[in-house]
Parts: sequence; C-alpha cells; structure tokens
Amino acid sequence: MLITIFRGAAALAVGLTLSLAAPLLPTATAADRAPVPVADPVAAPAAVLELPRPTGPFAVGRDTLHLVDRDRRDPWVPEAGDRELLVSMFYPARAGTGRPAPYLTVDEARLLLESQGREDVIAPEDVAATRINARAGAAPERGRHPLVVLSPGFSLPRTTLTLLAEELASRGYVVAAVDHAYESVGTLFSGGRMLTCVACEAADDMSVVAEGRAADLSFVLDQLTGPRPAWRRAGLIDASRIGMAGHSIGGNATAVTMAADPRVRAGVNMDGTFFAPVPPEGLGGRPFLMLGTESLHHPGGEDESWDRDWARLDGWRRWLTVTHSGHFTFIDLPVLGGQLGLTDPEAPLSGERSGEITRDYVAAFFDAHLRGLPQPLLDGPTAANPEVIFQGR
Repeated sequence: MLITIFRGAAALAVGLTLSLAAPLLPTATAADRAPVPVADPVAAPAAVLELPRPTGPFAVGRDTLHLVDRDRRDPWVPEAGDRELLVSMFYPARAGTGRPAPYLTVDEARLLLESQGREDVIAPEDVAATRINARAGAAPERGRHPLVVLSPGFSLPRTTLTLLAEELASRGYVVAAVDHAYESVGTLFSGGRMLTCVACEAADDMSVVAEGRAADLSFVLDQLTGPRPAWRRAGLIDASRIGMAGHSIGGNATAVTMAADPRVRAGVNMDGTFFAPVPPEGLGGRPFLMLGTESLHHPGGEDESWDRDWARLDGWRRWLTVTHSGHFTFIDLPVLGGQLGLTDPEAPLSGERSGEITRDYVAAFFDAHLRGLPQPLLDGPTAANPEVIFQGR
C-alpha cells in the first residue's frame, strides 16, 4: 500500500518525533516515524552552530521577497485573503559585500522546538544564531545564471534548505527558496505576522497540498521571470534555464509543477512520496532525479509510489538511495544536529556526510541539465560515495 496520510494534528503528534539530527518536524511520510535520538539535554550548544562553507567559487548574497498572488485565495485560511509566499533569493555575489544574514528568528526557532516538546535539546536563541554563509544585500556577480526553485517539506520552513541553496548559489545559480503560507510550524511574514501550520490540521489529502504548491511555484516563476519582475535583481536570471527541487512534499510538488509548467527543465525529488502522481505520459522527456532513503525508497519498498512513477519518467532519469539515511538527511537538520552530538540509531549517517551527499549529487544534476556539463558522478557508483546506491538509470 502507499504510505498512510496523517490526518490532523493529533495524528501528527502521535506518529512523528522531533530531534535536530533526524526528525525535527512533522512531515507527511512514514519515514518521519523514527525514534527520538539519544542525547543529554543541553541549555546551549558547546560551540556556535554553523552551516559548512559552500564549495563553489562565488560568495553568496541573499534577499527576501514577499509575494502575493491576487488571483488565488489562501486555501487553508480563506478569510486571510490572497495567497502569500515568502521567498529567500540566493545569488552569486561579490566577496566582502553585504552584511551577515540571519538563519531564522528566535520566535521561529522556538516554534520549531516547541512543536514536539524538545526545547530542552537546545535554546531557540542558539538555533536562531546559526551562522550561515549568505550575506544580506550583497553586491551580485555580473552575468545571467540558471534559476533553481526549492520547496521544503510539509511543516518545515524554507530555512531547512539553506545549505543546498548556498551551495548552488556559490556555483553560479540563482536560487529561490519558498515558504508556503500556513504550511510551516512558524514563518514570520511581513508586518510581524507569525503564520503557523494550519495545513497540518486541515490537510486530509496530501495530493491537494502538492498541487497547491505547484500553483505557488509557477507563480514564483511568473514573478521572477515575467515582464514586471518582483525582484530587483531579476536580470541575473536566465529564464531559459530553470530547475526545481524539493524535500518530501516539496519533491512531489516539483514533479507536479513540471507536469503543468514547461518552463521547468529539470527536477529533483528528495525523499518525497508522489501523493500526486507523475502523469502516465511522463514529463515531456525532461530529466528527473529521485534521491531518497534506502530503507524506504528502494525498489519494491514501502513507498510504492516511487516504483509507479519511476516507470512513468520518460527522459533522463536516476533513482538513487542513500544507506543509513533518514527522511531529513537531505536538509540542514542532521548537519546542525551532528554539531550538537546528537545521533539517531535508525539513521546513523553523519550530518557531515548527509550534507556532502545532498550537495554533490543535486548540484551535479543541475550542472548536467541546466549547464550541459559532463557529470561522471551521475554515471554510476563511486568509491568516494559508498553510501549512494544506483537503483535505476
């Protein structure tokens, strides 16, 4: 059977657990039902938390956009009016410009931790103070760059994709990381409004979430590449080279967007169930990468949607799984958890390796399909990455 869809906050609270190294927040797949990692409660980390330095040649700048789709009402809180999105724009920048960019606010960090009663692991002030590499308002590098749009997991903020966003920007991509209103445990919108996860209680059908996000993501493309772009640096974007990637439900939303929007040339699903299936006719021959946990997403595994939709992909394709990984391997949380000494016996892959694998394989995919650069890493297993299993190609 396909993975059970959790219905309502009570089911989420029963079925999911919280940590920094593995599950930190509720999402909509069975992979989230992992045990809480063992760690001594701490009031503060032994050292300042930080994301690893990106490997590309460019410094990274970051802007924030508040977008409003006046043609759609919010699906979760209709009385709130028009659909709102908050977008972090990462871009190649000139070194030494801009100012330090925050990871997230203290209140956002507190909601992350309190959502499952794990605020004893680390103080929200310390999570909020995580050092990142992007510089707010940094002067951009000249030129036009491919665009990659990122969508986070269900209930997770866009912040959890910062490591990947910074890595891609350092390699010469413009990256738009999207927060979907009322689908995160807490995101601070304009005017000091903290929007919480109404969808966590209201969503009975996760395919509806994926389809709604696809509408959000196409709207983001309209706002970034249309005749009157919402971003002052939109001239950095090469609109003929657009990719998309997402974690969990964000990965499903990537495929749904590609099926409806021909502007997206390549897509990545990081460990997301295909609640909304890939169309039987495929994605118009466009390339797609499925990157997931070995325990759940191997062929014939618990999530049958991967077998079904793999057969429907009609272009360049790869099905990769990572041994000893968990559902959150592909985002920032294991990297930060590893710095706190947190471990998860169900997903023992280190935070450092989690970040490296995600960074290297996703960047190689976009380098191959948006830049046309040969990527031997995607040709088959390598001795340097024994954890990565090629399940299909």
